Amino acid sequence: MARANTYLAPLSLIFLAGSLVMLFFIILSAVTTTSPLRQTYFLSADTSGITGARPITQWAYFYICGEGNLDCSRAWPAPPLGWAWSGNPSNAPEALVGTHGGDTTGFYYYYMWRFGWVFYLITLVFSVFAFFAGFVACCGRLGSAIAGLTALVALFFHTIATSMMTAVFVRMRNVFIASGRTASLGRYAFGFSWGSWTALLIATILFCIGIRGGDGNTYGGRRWGRQRSVRSRRSYDLNGRRVKDEYA
Repeated sequence: MARANTYLAPLSLIFLAGSLVMLFFIILSAVTTTSPLRQTYFLSADTSGITGARPITQWAYFYICGEGNLDCSRAWPAPPLGWAWSGNPSNAPEALVGTHGGDTTGFYYYYMWRFGWVFYLITLVFSVFAFFAGFVACCGRLGSAIAGLTALVALFFHTIATSMMTAVFVRMRNVFIASGRTASLGRYAFGFSWGSWTALLIATILFCIGIRGGDGNTYGGRRWGRQRSVRSRRSYDLNGRRVKDEYA
């Protein structure tokens, strides 16, 4: 049967597709110098004078780069944030340096970054599953339920990933500023992160609304149950007379 809310599934797919595109912009940041990938990074900071560091360092998803996302390191999964400088560096903010990542990165920054990095990938996987399940949602409520559940899982991991990335880089920026260095968050990376999260939230809500069926007028006003009782006749003898009793 045709559903009154059939338009919800295509609308959900549009928001989900937008969320996926923004996720890809984050993950592919600094891969090329094409806009917006060259403007996408999580943090840009003055690292001049630190042993082995560039004058300006920008932290992207797979890379640690110089200004303008140029002069990048080789691609590496979840590269320790302290790889921007040498091990046991001089002039680096002490709060950022520790025994992890070859004596370059502190415990908090090492694990917060790595877990946030992984959760972005998990979000991407479940978002892709939800996107393809969304096409099934166009056919019925069961498809909406599958897509909604998958999108909800993606939203859960997206919330963790974006929150962790925001926390670690805001704290890292504050450490640089407290050390007398300039630092700023990447507007594109965090704009894409929270924009992707918002689009995924809307898509999840729309999928869940799509689980509801149509209203009671689905069959053109026909009501469930019997419309009228069947009338029947019974005849019997009463004192020798044949009586017909009509009842409803």
